[in-house]
Amino acid sequence: MIYTTKLIKKREIAEGTTEFTFERPAGFVYQSGQTIDLTLVNPPETDAEGNSRTFSLVSAPHEEVLKIATRMRDTAFKRTLRDMEPGTELSLEGPFGSFLLHENTARPAVFLSGGIGITPFHSILSDAVERKLTHSLFLFFSNRRPEDTAFLDELQEFEKKNPNFTLVATMTEMEKSTKPWEGERGYINADMLARHLPKDASPIYYLAGPQAMVTAMRAMLNESGVSNDDIRFEEFAGY
Repeated sequence: MIYTTKLIKKREIAEGTTEFTFERPAGFVYQSGQTIDLTLVNPPETDAEGNSRTFSLVSAPHEEVLKIATRMRDTAFKRTLRDMEPGTELSLEGPFGSFLLHENTARPAVFLSGGIGITPFHSILSDAVERKLTHSLFLFFSNRRPEDTAFLDELQEFEKKNPNFTLVATMTEMEKSTKPWEGERGYINADMLARHLPKDASPIYYLAGPQAMVTAMRAMLNESGVSNDDIRFEEFAGY
């Protein structure tokens, strides 16, 4: 279904990454982990990629607004979004997708994310706090530096509010950072998972991030004996 929405506000949530908040159209219902298509209306510029993009919703269903977040690449769409004034109308279509948390609370959920791939997991984790879900949830979140890590403070707050949630953030280029970091370093790998996951947990894995990362994580899980039936993924191309 197609709706009309308006930009409410925007804020930088990490270096080069911006969150956009929109009005939630009347009757728009969605589940955490789903996506929407946003279309610019009469933009001042366009290019071969067109005026529409797909975004995972950062917000959770209990919120009165809709939120997305994106890396600010130098494209006509992103420039228009960056310069957009509050009150500007856009076309919204959705929701789409089945990248949803499983219902069986006996099986943990393990989220493997890199960069802006955090967006669907932010929605799922916010929803889990709001509904007091009893799933065991683990998020492994890889970024170059704390400065590049979207929603780090909010994810740490989710961990405080939800005793069933464990955040494992890891940095791959701390030598380029000016901030202190006491957490994990390096890329997500089988050893890192083994250090933090309970033995014989039989989790369901959710992967979201750049295509190369998702491909690498799937291969790593397969090599560790995880069945494809227990892996769900979304690739973020051209973000």
